[in-house]
Amino acid sequence: MRFRPCIDIHEGQVKQIVGSTLRDGQVPQTNFETSLPPSHFASLYKRDNLPGGHVIMLGKGNEAAAIDALQAYPGGLHIGGGIHPGNAVRFLDHGASHVIVTSYVFSAGVLNRDNLRTISTLVGKERLVLDLSCKKRDDGYVIVTDRWQHETDELLSEALFEDLSAWCDEFLVHAAHVEGMRRGIDAGLVKLLHRCTDMPVTYAGGVRVLDDLDMVKNAGGNAVDITIGSALDLFGGSLAYRDVIDWFKGGKA
Repeated sequence: MRFRPCIDIHEGQVKQIVGSTLRDGQVPQTNFETSLPPSHFASLYKRDNLPGGHVIMLGKGNEAAAIDALQAYPGGLHIGGGIHPGNAVRFLDHGASHVIVTSYVFSAGVLNRDNLRTISTLVGKERLVLDLSCKKRDDGYVIVTDRWQHETDELLSEALFEDLSAWCDEFLVHAAHVEGMRRGIDAGLVKLLHRCTDMPVTYAGGVRVLDDLDMVKNAGGNAVDITIGSALDLFGGSLAYRDVIDWFKGGKA
């Protein structure tokens, strides 16, 4: 289990947004925003040797800010949000270790195998992360796309993970139904991720206190990585970044 830090960018600024409020033409609910550049946070993660974190572009107009982060930590960050064959290589050239893809692969509500093959072949399996962010339904967890606005026809399952593992290096899964709410994690989803794949997978959503890290560790068999956004004091929350670092360095993970 590893700590994967994050940098979410909206309208060119680092922000923390309640994921379920991201809607075209609407102002999202924002937990935090800052005038500090993305490179400030990337440099902090580099200093603390935290590779494999992710920069997420929430909408258009965030490319320059994202590149600012990537260049501050070359090879240390993944980049996601509107990634497609026309821009993927550019972000890799600017220092991203991986690109994160959702909507391009899950287009029109279904898994587009031609698109999956295209992006994986272009960047290489070893540099592709598939974002399987989801929302909870009565029949399971359904993958959502386009900044979590649209539900697909794909449910998270062991068969789906096995199928997709041939094309990517790891997975990122935001629990969109709890993302940014600071009300606790979805332990059931963490258990599902552990059961479905032995590839690297990062869970995001709902962490608020250190005890939540213990819950992820237990539910995920110490194999599911974690990211923390709104709850961190870096982003206006009450959970101290240094305490999280110490939790992982203290041998609890």
